[in-house]
Amino acid sequence: MVDHQEHRHDTKQHEEATRKRLADEKAHREKQQAAAREASANVKPTPTQQENDLAASGVKVDLEPDGSPEQPPPPDPPPVEGGVTRSRQVEADRNRQGYSTRAQQPADSTKT
Repeated sequence: MVDHQEHRHDTKQHEEATRKRLADEKAHREKQQAAAREASANVKPTPTQQENDLAASGVKVDLEPDGSPEQPPPPDPPPVEGGVTRSRQVEADRNRQGYSTRAQQPADSTKT
């Protein structure tokens, strides 16, 4: 009978400890969620699909700043040597000799 009472006492302690742990975890979770809500309160959502589609079609879409830090403009490209821009188009030689591909061989009908 003593063992039964000790088991009840252990069960009761376990239940109290579990309830306390769960309450502490809930309080911690609620604190984290409140901090996350506060941090994102001033941030605007990203553009909608419709706004993206309009912008992709060339329509000017005016959006409010979303609260994220401004990105600096991209750096200027390096200066071209001599101030002259040159471009050229290179194509592969179509009459290249000495290049062969494997020829397709008919399947051997004697193998089965």
